[in-house]
Amino acid sequence: MQGVLSGFLVIAVVIGVGYVIGRRGHLGAQGSEVLTKLAFHVASPALLFTTLARADLSVVFSGRLLVTALSTAAVAGVFVAVGVARGWGVGRTTIGALCSSYVNSGNLGIPIAVYVLGDASLVAPVLLFQLVGVTPVALTILDLSTAGGKQPLWRRLLTPLRNPVALGSLAGVAVSAAGVRIPGPVWDPVQLIGDMAVPAVLLAFGISLRGSTLPLRSGDRGAVLLAVGLKAVGQPLAAWALAVGVFGLRGAHLLDVMVTSALPAAQNLFTYASSYGVGERLARESILVSTALSVPVLLTVAAVLG
Repeated sequence: MQGVLSGFLVIAVVIGVGYVIGRRGHLGAQGSEVLTKLAFHVASPALLFTTLARADLSVVFSGRLLVTALSTAAVAGVFVAVGVARGWGVGRTTIGALCSSYVNSGNLGIPIAVYVLGDASLVAPVLLFQLVGVTPVALTILDLSTAGGKQPLWRRLLTPLRNPVALGSLAGVAVSAAGVRIPGPVWDPVQLIGDMAVPAVLLAFGISLRGSTLPLRSGDRGAVLLAVGLKAVGQPLAAWALAVGVFGLRGAHLLDVMVTSALPAAQNLFTYASSYGVGERLARESILVSTALSVPVLLTVAAVLG
């Protein structure tokens, strides 16, 4: 339980600092936008590259990954179905589907994995699946939905290769698969730049809270409630049903799956929404509410299965 509280405390403090910066105007009116662009175009690609370049790609084929992939697809599919029926649009529905299923496996998942599960590598299957599988697909959809209708077919097909986040992820996987060892003078600057990603995202998120309305009081209330319900309750339940009923996981393996599935929506989803100018309020409120709700959910999971 200490790991759960420690992970949330770190995130809350950095977001709080961002909020104070926004209130006092230290970074000017465009502070959040600048940090968001820095994270999206520079720091996040560097972080994803360094994370994946030295990752053990064999975890992609683990049973826990299949549970993650199927539970992610299940809850995201529910949101997409509702979004299509309600006519929420491709971009907004994509952001909502991510908020329903894309867990905070990095800046929150890693410390929780260390303190609760005792091994940071146990969050690697989720991290790799989201970075290599979900992120390129989702960002390609956002690229095409916001600008692709007027582009020739060849440019649409090359969309993943023009997105900095997807490009960083794919480059990292390629380096890891090839077994290439990058020399320190090249690696160290990239790693240093990547270290800016998490604080930049959290600070930008905190700044964006300045002047914003309380959650669930906007016109996005229905979409936010759906996304939060699927993330906080639907995904853990789907993961439990798959882990126990289909894959027969028990004990520590079941705890691993349940802890990672109960993590809240990732902060970088707000970066994606802001970068594409779609679903920003939906992303911000879903992250806030799901993060708050995930605390009792994670504590319950740790107490019952730990």
